Amino acid sequence: MFPNLLHPRGYVGALALLALVAIPLAAQSPFVYHLAIQVCVFAALAVAWNIVGGYAGQLSLGHAVFYGIGGYTAGLMVAQLGVSPWLGMLAGAAISMAAAVVIAYPTLRLRGPFFSLATIAFLEVTRLLVIHGEKLTGGSAGLNVPLQVGLPWMIFREKLPYLLIAFGFLLLAVWVAWLVRRSRFGFYLIAVREREDAARAVGVNAVRVKIAAAVMSAALTSLIGAFHAMYLTFLEPSAAFSLELSIQIAMFALIGGLGSVAGPIIGTVVVLPVAELARGWLSAFGNGTHGFVYGVLLIIVVLFFPRGLVGHLGAGVTRAIDRLPDFSKRRKPRAFETRRVPQRSPGRQPILKAEAIHKRFGGLKATDNVSLTLHEGEILGVIGPNGAGKTTVFNQLSGFIRPDQGKVTVLNDRGQWVEPHSPETFAHAGVGRTFQIVQPFSGLTVLENIMLGAFMHTVHRDQAEQIAREVAELTDLTSLLDAEARGLTVGGMKRLEVARALATRPRILLLDEVLAGLNPSDVARAIAMIRRIRDAGVSVLMIEHLMQATMALSDRIVVINLGQVLCEGLPADVVNDPLVIEAYLGKGYADAQAS
Repeated sequence: MFPNLLHPRGYVGALALLALVAIPLAAQSPFVYHLAIQVCVFAALAVAWNIVGGYAGQLSLGHAVFYGIGGYTAGLMVAQLGVSPWLGMLAGAAISMAAAVVIAYPTLRLRGPFFSLATIAFLEVTRLLVIHGEKLTGGSAGLNVPLQVGLPWMIFREKLPYLLIAFGFLLLAVWVAWLVRRSRFGFYLIAVREREDAARAVGVNAVRVKIAAAVMSAALTSLIGAFHAMYLTFLEPSAAFSLELSIQIAMFALIGGLGSVAGPIIGTVVVLPVAELARGWLSAFGNGTHGFVYGVLLIIVVLFFPRGLVGHLGAGVTRAIDRLPDFSKRRKPRAFETRRVPQRSPGRQPILKAEAIHKRFGGLKATDNVSLTLHEGEILGVIGPNGAGKTTVFNQLSGFIRPDQGKVTVLNDRGQWVEPHSPETFAHAGVGRTFQIVQPFSGLTVLENIMLGAFMHTVHRDQAEQIAREVAELTDLTSLLDAEARGLTVGGMKRLEVARALATRPRILLLDEVLAGLNPSDVARAIAMIRRIRDAGVSVLMIEHLMQATMALSDRIVVINLGQVLCEGLPADVVNDPLVIEAYLGKGYADAQAS
């Protein structure tokens, strides 16, 4: 639940944060106090934004709407109702969470810039509503916060209490971000950010996790906005609901490093003091000159540190920190009992059925009355010439395409036939799949990639890691667990895809050209791996163009041509079927062979 402060990374991080309070205490300067408060506030805002913008990869450019809602709600409750801002900020957070759902639910289902545009539009609409609600909000003239001094009203004569409260909110934001990054939820956010289809294939509801990230980020932003309003004692619509503010906090996270806990803080500490000093020193040359400083720093980072300061320098700094004394008592990981797939001998009981499925794309019949059955303990090969409709059938068997007619049913682990309707429900019904074009989560290690699949059945990080290590042994990945997925060979990435699917503990595994592009040694390793998977009790359906391997592995083969099942049977029977020869080599070859 909390970082280990006896570990080098823990106590170095804690000391770095405490410096934000220690430096103003040592300087005893009102300006340094003000600067430290601003750094704490904007670092906390950047950390909160990073949950949705960095972890989930959703570029929110209207995030100041939650800052403004928090500030105005707390300010109005103090001014109109005499309610303490400590309660007002909770009300503001609740309103911001509701607003986040209103924005996110319709837009996060779309891809591209629509979410960013929606947040900007919502920000502008809210700003105009505040301006025109003059009787309640003070309109464009702004709202003054009553100056009632004391902790209940969050108004103080000295700067130190403000700094301590701002520092407390920063610690809260960092703690939430740290918890998210280490949790199953954080893994899911990163998976959705990098490859949404691959995330859905391991049971992740992409829309749900993105909405949860938006709600969490909105609540934190609103709390910090309410405190900042009390600190400034004045609210004005163009400042509280400012697009510039939204871009500013996003820029701090971008400069420091998106998707990391420390990145937004480092970006704020590096940029904000320079900009604030420039605001004072260069203000004589014209208003907004400090914006020039922001622009220059952003250009430098984009050109020389495109992954942010943490992305480029973090590994070296982490290695140096890890050399420091470790005062923590190393505990053995908690032991968990994993549910193993029951060993089964090849049987005749069906486990997956496609019944008369049809799919049209415009005037093209991609699948036309296709029916096939996979049995327990079986390896079923699906072959056919290019353009035959195999991939469309495969996507219908895993929920990525819904049939226009017919149905796909799965026998779940309770012995019930179910009809899943989406990739997530297929995964939870016990269907794992790989992709023709490998889709590793490149920002994660091999171990973390496999853990993503394991999280479908557990919320415990230790248990997910244990399951991942067991699956890695089955797929020959144990020696590569600490490597980044982006650095694997093609053969390694193919095995990683299989391992991630196996970590979901499927009863059915769909392999999409898992042998394609491999060298002979990797092909031999993959064939042995597929046999081990079948021997562990997992039924396998595979699409493959490497005929020799398909014939050696498959118990049965289904041939698809022109969107229809051409024939099915034992490998030896299928390979000699005249219709199959004609489909692959043409009628002329079949006629010549007959003559």
